Amino acid sequence: MHHLSGEQVAQIKNLLLEMRQKILSSAQEQIKDPSNIAFEGGDEIDRANIETERYINLQRLKTRELKLLRKIDYALYKIEVGTYGICEGCGVEIPFERLMARPVTTLCINCKELEEEGEHE
Repeated sequence: MHHLSGEQVAQIKNLLLEMRQKILSSAQEQIKDPSNIAFEGGDEIDRANIETERYINLQRLKTRELKLLRKIDYALYKIEVGTYGICEGCGVEIPFERLMARPVTTLCINCKELEEEGEHE
């Protein structure tokens, strides 16, 4: 983390905390949203289809948000222990610009490209 200034680390940490709060607030709003519960019109089959579709969409959203929350918490942990911004693939310093664009990243651009190439094979 020596390649990042204290100000840069603080900026990234604030960004991560904002992302985390946004996800948690969004999840609370979805839980409170009465449209997730109330149905108007249609027969029982229509309502069942709507309920199933809403459930599936909420599950997808919940899964994506949970993954992102874990990545955010991991990045915050790495900041605390002083290992943030170091590629877990090759050990090089990840540039500040990449960290700002994707603050939860754990790989430099080269390792990320290699990872994605491996996924397509």
